[in-house]
Amino acid sequence: MVRARIAGAGHAVPGRASQEELWDTFFKGYYKNNRLARTVFKRAGVETRHGVVNPREEDITGLSTAERMTRYREDALPLAADAISECLKDAGIPAAEVSYLTVATCTGYVAPGIDVLVAQELGMPSNLQRVQVGHMGCYAALPALAVASDAVVARGQTAVVLCLELTSLHVQPSEEPIDREQLVCHSLFGDAAAAVALTPSEAGEKPLPAPVGLEVLEVAAQTYTEGLSYMSWDVTDLGFKMGLSSEIPGAIGEHVAGMVGGLLARHGYSVEEVAGWAIHPGGPEIIDVVAEHLGLQEEAVAASRRVLRDYGNCSSATVLLILGQMLSREELPEGAPAVAIAFGPGLTIYAALLRASGSPS
Repeated sequence: MVRARIAGAGHAVPGRASQEELWDTFFKGYYKNNRLARTVFKRAGVETRHGVVNPREEDITGLSTAERMTRYREDALPLAADAISECLKDAGIPAAEVSYLTVATCTGYVAPGIDVLVAQELGMPSNLQRVQVGHMGCYAALPALAVASDAVVARGQTAVVLCLELTSLHVQPSEEPIDREQLVCHSLFGDAAAAVALTPSEAGEKPLPAPVGLEVLEVAAQTYTEGLSYMSWDVTDLGFKMGLSSEIPGAIGEHVAGMVGGLLARHGYSVEEVAGWAIHPGGPEIIDVVAEHLGLQEEAVAASRRVLRDYGNCSSATVLLILGQMLSREELPEGAPAVAIAFGPGLTIYAALLRASGSPS
């Protein structure tokens, strides 16, 4: 049976800043050294973030959405090219052999899109098929993976999935009283481009000693509309404004075990058999809730905490950053299942069941 197989991963990030520097040089004044704001920044689980906008050097809170979109085009293309180039090198695939490209983003829009521009930049073929997944938020990597996987399985295509988010372009003007949802967003989000390459893989091949790929067994989704208002991402005259309800962790906790358990059961697995977890780190509390309701030990969520610590929440790119680390560390034994989970507006939970696989012979 032919399956899509993640054969390589890569990422690129803009300039780095520590959480402490961001607070001391910008957000401390932005929030007038408010005690609540200071506490939220300290407890965000983030030590460093990356951004195309460095608030230590420029304040963009007064820029129009049009001006922010101009910046998006300028800054997105080099990051996209670097992430895909690293990904293709890791997979051993020339850019000219890519036949399908899926780009997920919710932080910027240009036409021709980044999909067209990066394909031209890297020398991908002119008959490249492209899909853009827009405005789905933090879970967008997984529907993008599903679309690309279907193309690989159905038509034998070589595909790339790119998730590119420049959240630093959307710092909002300060408000009085403090908007607590914006405060959480400002304390968590960072910029990143992350990519994975997918190729066809015959299931049942003789395994090789080192797992160097992840077969995609299934991508599943469930939307719980009682949480419809819990996450929002509104286009305003001054950039995009996010809403994050304090109800989100509880809602995820209520549903995640049933959703993930059903996905695993369809393939004859249990939670205890999963060897790798890529849990979208929407924040420390999200990781805690998922671990609690799935019965996971701290070791199972270490990769999610590590990515949150080093990059912040990079929206759709975050899960691919974790999967990239999973591949590079070669921690999964041959044939072991892995699960990626992400959350977003709806309230929606997306999950992908993967399986470690050796390089095809």
